[in-house]
Amino acid sequence: MAYWVYILASSRNGTLYVGVTNDVIRRAHEHREGLAEGFTRRHGVKALVYLEAHDTAVAAIQREKNIKHWPRSWKIDLIAKENPGWHDLFDEIVR
Repeated sequence: MAYWVYILASSRNGTLYVGVTNDVIRRAHEHREGLAEGFTRRHGVKALVYLEAHDTAVAAIQREKNIKHWPRSWKIDLIAKENPGWHDLFDEIVR
């Protein structure tokens, strides 16, 4: 089983959300459709712009915590390095 750290954005350089899940397709769908109550729904954060897999829940949770404590500029650099166009990756993961 893979565990995923993901970053959602409201737009390019917009509001960011960092999360962790064991079912990235389900979780991204919940965010996109506004089914996940809280921050992402209130702020319109729907585009999956960054994704990384981990072998264990412990590793994924630790990585999520680390990224959440980074300055915003580091998060933006991480996204830009892997996804320079800030494309929504959802369609790619559901194929």
